[in-house]
Amino acid sequence: MSTNLLGHPAADACTRLVYHGAHDEVITARSMDWKTDVGTNLWVFPRGMKRSGEAGPNSVRWTSKYGSVIASGYDISTTDGMNEAGLVANVLWLVESSYPKYDGRTPGLSLAAWAQYVLDNFATVQEAVDALARQPFTIVTATVPGEGRLATLHLSLSDASGDSAIIEYIDGKQVIHHSRAYQVMTNSPTFEKQLALNEYWTQIGGTVMLPGTNRASDRFARAAFYVNAIPKTESPVDAIASVFSVIRNVSVPFGITTPDQPNISSTRWRTVADQKRKLYFFESALTPNVFWVDLKKLDFSEGTGKVMKLDLGPDQTHIYSGMANDRFVETRPFRFLGL
Repeated sequence: MSTNLLGHPAADACTRLVYHGAHDEVITARSMDWKTDVGTNLWVFPRGMKRSGEAGPNSVRWTSKYGSVIASGYDISTTDGMNEAGLVANVLWLVESSYPKYDGRTPGLSLAAWAQYVLDNFATVQEAVDALARQPFTIVTATVPGEGRLATLHLSLSDASGDSAIIEYIDGKQVIHHSRAYQVMTNSPTFEKQLALNEYWTQIGGTVMLPGTNRASDRFARAAFYVNAIPKTESPVDAIASVFSVIRNVSVPFGITTPDQPNISSTRWRTVADQKRKLYFFESALTPNVFWVDLKKLDFSEGTGKVMKLDLGPDQTHIYSGMANDRFVETRPFRFLGL
């Protein structure tokens, strides 16, 4: 399995947060922090796509029930996205991840397709959690060539009701944290320990002092404070602006290096998903403006819906403005990297 399966050793610095606003407004934001160009493009996937877990002869197979808009990694994996029901999935690095050994006899799913499996099959966090708890597949990963270590990720889910879940594999076992209160996820340590660390900062209070470094635990504390400190405004435009300001606050300045912490990387791009209005915003660190995709104006139907791609260019430097629906081009779907 290639380093391109989200397995670069310096990918340890993403953040995800969920905002609960006025009038049932739910907005999920994430930053993608990576040492090198992650090769991201945006894709539209309709319903009715036949999928394979790309884990060999016994790969899990499914047909997509929901259309989605996703951000790819190297056009071989789904790193982020929202489906037409308002379910959002994000994958972030977690070095402590340890997956079961795959025997090839049970249904297998490539780590590259983990987020897409959820977006294709479920409308709510509860549906996804109920299905994943039955362990319908074994997650399949491999060592990163030349690194001697595994591609290691954890998955966050949020839906249009504001429900949330974090799925991790620790010591070879799936661990699901499910609560509307789980609004923030970063990287190391494991989610359970992140919650414990955040308790300390909660007791101090964010108006007194907040940790300011790029470390995952510090970003967790800042995101957890600010996502609930910003106003629950009546204006959806103001709400989007507030959420963008929080995810920017926990981003890593572009070009920064931390010699004693090589796993901290620059923020390459950010997404903000408005799960009530079905808008998916994208912001590259290397372009001057934000653009968005309106899922309500896309054709996700099985009969006439097309797989389409928005080419973001090297380092996501292609510039788009406003609603970019009409800039997508029909393209053959990429194949998830697997065995």
